[in-house]
Amino acid sequence: MIISIVNHSNGQVTDEELQTVIRVINRQIHDDFAPYWSMDATLRLEGRSTTQPGKMQMPDLRGDAVIYLWNQADIPGALGYHFQNAQGIPYGFVFTEIAQQIGEPWSVTLSHEALELLADPETNLLVMGPHPAEERDVFHWFEMCDAVQAETYTIDGVAVSNFLLPLYFTGTRDTDEVGARNDFLGRSYGGKTLTSFGINLGGYIGFFDPQLGDHDTYSIRGDSIALMRLEMKSQAGPARRAMRYSKFADRAKIRQSALKEGKGLHEHRKPILTSMKEHVGALSVSNGG
Repeated sequence: MIISIVNHSNGQVTDEELQTVIRVINRQIHDDFAPYWSMDATLRLEGRSTTQPGKMQMPDLRGDAVIYLWNQADIPGALGYHFQNAQGIPYGFVFTEIAQQIGEPWSVTLSHEALELLADPETNLLVMGPHPAEERDVFHWFEMCDAVQAETYTIDGVAVSNFLLPLYFTGTRDTDEVGARNDFLGRSYGGKTLTSFGINLGGYIGFFDPQLGDHDTYSIRGDSIALMRLEMKSQAGPARRAMRYSKFADRAKIRQSALKEGKGLHEHRKPILTSMKEHVGALSVSNGG
């Protein structure tokens, strides 16, 4: 996978600075992430047809996915820009101002987004596992960094995000596989490392709850750092990956609203399926059902 990086930070991050961080994150993916997950990608900085976000020319986007650096938390404008110019392409955003408010280097945010975009480009993968507080099963988001999002390490002096390992998504609440390592750093809290489907301080998890018929999030009770991060990240609204796990109708509303904001609704696009019922119906027809 090639992930195009488009720098619209309005000079807050120079291309030279960004190239240094891209080189580090590529090392993280190739040397640290891929040996565990057998998934690889390369980040590449692309050019800009305009100095300000506007109509993006396709030569600006040469990869399989795109991550935008955006200097302001202009969510409608950012989403409108994406859906106007690159609808259907997996995407992510790094809002540098939100990263500053959280007190997180934007390099960590970019690392976080890149790893999660690589593992679940369409934000539609779920893994069955235990509810974090009740004796029943739910379907966990296949997110690589959320549970350990407050933990970082450095490569060549550049901070990057910790991430989960495959065995995190196995085992139960009380029993891990023998010898399991569930995250890359393996930090210990009170003599214990991260358990399967668990959360470290500052992190959170998201999941679909069949009993509620909706998605939910969970963090450690009394974890003020996690709550602060969630509050700050909520400024990104529908641009967050969390929002893309929503129901088909909600995802469609986000797209339509963004397209309207970006004034780029293309009539040649196929209508977006707006409900699971329509989705299943379409599958039945295609399968001859």
